This record gives sequence, C-alpha cells and structure tokens, in this order.
Amino acid sequence: MTATLNKDGPLAGQVAVITGASRGIGAAIAYRYAQEGARVVVSARTLEDGDHVLSGSINSVVKRIRDAGGEAHAVRADLSIEEHRENLIKETESTFGPVDILVNNAAVTFFVPVPDFPEKRFRLMMEVQVYAPFHLSQLVLPSMIERQSGRILNISSHAALHPAKDAGSRGGAVYGMCKAALERFTTGLASEVYDKNIGVNVISPGLVATPGVEYHKLITKENEDHVTPVEHMAEACLRLVHGDAQEITGRITFAADMLAEFNLEPAELLST
Repeated sequence: MTATLNKDGPLAGQVAVITGASRGIGAAIAYRYAQEGARVVVSARTLEDGDHVLSGSINSVVKRIRDAGGEAHAVRADLSIEEHRENLIKETESTFGPVDILVNNAAVTFFVPVPDFPEKRFRLMMEVQVYAPFHLSQLVLPSMIERQSGRILNISSHAALHPAKDAGSRGGAVYGMCKAALERFTTGLASEVYDKNIGVNVISPGLVATPGVEYHKLITKENEDHVTPVEHMAEACLRLVHGDAQEITGRITFAADMLAEFNLEPAELLST
C-alpha cells in the first residue's frame, strides 16, 4: 500500500495548525491531515534536522508534504513564550487564512519525584502543556465563533488517569497533573462553544514508539507488546476533526476506542 494524497478529502481547503509537529505523533497528524486536503501549519522548536537531540524537524515535515503535492508551512515556536504563540496564529492567518483546526500536541516533559521537582521545570511544563493550549484556543476561537465552525483537538495521555495507590511512580505526578488539567479544559470549553458548532475533544494515544517515548525509555519488556502504531493515532485524530461538530465533541477518548467505534482502517502515512 502506498501513501496517497487526496486534495478533495474531508479536510479539503481547511487550515490546520499542529503544535509539536517536528516528529512523532504531531508529525503523523500533520501528514494525515495533509493527505485529506488540509493546508497544514506545523510548529515546534526544531526548525532543521540536527537542531535537537531527537530526530525530525518542522522543515522536513513540510518538505515531505510539499513533495507529495500538499500544502504546508513551518512556523518555529517556543510555546512557553507568549509572543511565539501569538505569532504562530498570525503567520498562519497571513499564509493560509483563518484557522479551522487547532491540534494542541506540544509537550515538555520531565520525570522527577515531587519532593525533588524544580519549580522552573514545573512552571515550564504547566506553561507548555496547559496554558499554551488555553491561550492558542483563545487566539483562534473568535474567528471560529464568527464563522460558526471549527475544531480544537487536545492530545492527552493515560497519565491523566489516577494511578493505583501502590502502583509506584517514575516521577510522573506533574505530567499526569498537566494532562488531567488539559482534559478538564477540553470538556469545559466543549460545553461553552457547543452551540457555536465548534467541536472540542481530547484524545490519548496509548503507548506509541515516538522518539520522545524512546528517549525517556518508556517502552519496557513488560509493555512492548502493547505499543500502538502511530498510524492508529493519526487516523483517530482525523476522525475527530470532520463531520458534525455537535455529534463528536466533549470527548475524552483513546485512539483504540476511536478505531473500534468508527471501524477505521489506518492509512499509510507520508512519513513511511
């Protein structure tokens, strides 16, 4: 099977912004949306290959989409900085037009036990994983409300679920707190904009072998049989941003559940 690009797909002509899209899940979402006709803006801190310890860059993602015949634009942004968030939306609007789809995927993650967690890192995680999605939503919502159309998709994690009291920890309390806050924001916003025809959802991928997951050594012998292909997450994220916004909104869902509910067959990605 060869990855294909359908300019007349369900996202034809729509403008999608994906944060944290230099690699992993964010890049996969960008490829999948572009394959269904979206004009994609990919954002992250890593502009060129080699700029980061992990492989991947927003320029390489854009090149792959353009080489396949799609439309894409790269905007470097550090989402902990207010001006970068504002510039991301401004540059998107000046390049492609108003934002139809916002995917809040970016994350900065540290695994440190609570007694030792540095305040600086705590504030950075909260800024990138909680406030940045909130602020970016504020920036795109006025246009969505005016047009009575839009989608916001937040990327969470199973870490948002409450652990068993005897489960032990790898220092993930702050990470889980950030994701739990993101999920509550999602359902609250979905309720606020339901009558504006704006769908707001949050999805967890399961364990995906992304560069970040491998870097943090989150895949072990005990869980390696449960690793989810990134194509599954991309397909689920596609389904959450088209169709009737009022029918699919306010969800806290998982990639596997979306595939089962809608009988989805994950497409090959441009990245493969």
